[in-house]
Order: sequence, then structure tokens, then C-alpha cells
Amino acid sequence: MAKIYTDNEVSLDPLKGKRIAVVGYGIQGRAQALNLRDSGLDVIVGARKGSSYDLAKREGFDVFPIGEAVSRADVILYLLPDMVQPEVWGEVERNLRDGSTLDFAHGFTIHYGLIRPKETVDIVMVAPKAPGAAVREEFLRGRGVPALVAVHRDATGEAKARALALAKGIGATRAGVIETTFKEETETDLIGEQLVLVGGLMELITKGWETLVEMGYQPEVAYFEALNEAKLIMDLIWRYGMKGMLERVSVTARYGGLTVGNKVIDEEVKRKMRTYAERVVSGEFTKEWLKFYKEGNIEELMKRIGEHKIEETGRKIREIIFREP
Repeated sequence: MAKIYTDNEVSLDPLKGKRIAVVGYGIQGRAQALNLRDSGLDVIVGARKGSSYDLAKREGFDVFPIGEAVSRADVILYLLPDMVQPEVWGEVERNLRDGSTLDFAHGFTIHYGLIRPKETVDIVMVAPKAPGAAVREEFLRGRGVPALVAVHRDATGEAKARALALAKGIGATRAGVIETTFKEETETDLIGEQLVLVGGLMELITKGWETLVEMGYQPEVAYFEALNEAKLIMDLIWRYGMKGMLERVSVTARYGGLTVGNKVIDEEVKRKMRTYAERVVSGEFTKEWLKFYKEGNIEELMKRIGEHKIEETGRKIREIIFREP
């Protein structure tokens, strides 16, 4: 059974008197920096000159070049994108002080050995299970988003306490923080993105829309059925669970969903899911991704979905649904 930490079990004391440097002021970095500051902690930002540097300054932070921010801090949140982290690592490593705590929001670069911090620093992870915008929005509402917490190396004897304090500082303990490992978080995150959250959902929705249109139904009607209502159903599942969702849709929808869904998403689909999940565990996916990152063009891959007819239909629908009143 997973260990879940809640707000009243965790203290901010391990971070009192410590300076925290948030390296990277993107969507996740900005949210965590603001939340930690609002929690009463001493936060600075490390960023390269540019839009994020300027934004952090405007929002009241002391902002330094990355290396200098690291040298000034006791706890460093390394929140640059996965593939940028190794490129900047030399600048960070040269300035890491013994006894520092290095925190990640995703275990990718540590788990796959893309960066190797020295033995004298803690390596921990606080991984919010939501985009940065939600981390900030929920905090401002007095709530939080769940997070995973892990310790890869405890050089100081305080690594876990500091990681949990960071989780509390960003508001995650309000929702619950689950203890995990870098391996489990990294592999489940990649597998979930590929099989369900990004790849699986996009293909399920797209194939459903194509089936309806190919049967002669209007693209706009198919869009509402295959995509627009998917969001409403997911909201019900998120709030009430699968059985709770079924209790809140029509009896016809219940029967159809329970008797047809598992014939479409069947054991053969599950077998394929396992095949691609094993590529993550073996490291094969990471090798492929590293090679593509150096040689490929992600925009070329995105063209396929960007040029799909469902997007053409969706743009028209969204202009109507989300137009300003």
C-alpha cells in the first residue's frame, strides 16, 4: 500500500533558514516559485536572459544567472525541460555546494543517467501530477494538486524531510503526496503519456471521429460526440470514479459502454500497450528519443494531427463555444 502524506503530517521547518533557487521559470518553475514564496520561504530564481528572466523580475524575484543562483542556494529546484537539463548541467554542477539538496519534478534525467550529481548532494523529487498552471491555480484556491515524492540519494540525512517540505510549500500535501521512487515515477509517467494520456486519448478520439464521418455523419456532430463530450465524461470519472460516472449517464449509455467498450479496447490492444510499455522499461524508448531530439523535428510529427480534418472541424467549433460574449 502506498504511503500518502497529508498536510498535517508535514512541516516546513526543514526549509526554514534555507535559500531555495528555482532554476527555470517556465510554467512549472513559475508556479512552484510563486507557491513556495507565498508559503513564506526564501526563494530566488536562476534563469538565462530572456522572457522568463524578465517575467521573474517583474514578479518580484531576485533573478541570477543559473550558476550564481545555484551557488547562493541550499535547495535547488531543477525545473528546466528534460532535454535541456543535460545541456545546462555543467553550469549547475560547478556551483553545487556540498550538503545541498537537488530537487526534480520528473525523474527522467536521473533515472536514465543523463546527469550524475556528485555524491555530496541530496537528490530528491517532488513531482506534481498536474500542469504548472493547475499547481498555481489550485494553490490560490486554498487547495493543491497531488504529487509524488522520492529520494534517490540522502547525503545530508535530511533529504526526505526537505522533499516533503517542498511538497507542502507548493501546496501538494493539501491534496496528498505519495511516496515513490525515481524509477517508478519516470517509467509510469512515460508509459501513461504514450498509452493513455496523450497518445492513447488522441488516437481513440481521432479514430472514433473518423469512423463516424466515414459512415456519413456530419463532421461537426461527430466532433461533439467523439471529442467534446469526452471532456465531460472524463470530468465525471475524475470526480466520481468510473462507477460514479456510469451512475450519472443514461441507462442506454451505461449498457452500451459496458458491453461494447471492452470489445473495441480488447486484450489485443492491451498486448500492444504492454509491448510499448516494455520499451520504456528497457530504455529503448529513451535511446530513440535522444537520437530524435538531436536529429529530428518534432514539428514534422505534429503536422499529422495539425492537418487532420478533426482539427479543421474543431477550430470552427471552438470559435463558437469559446468566443467572447
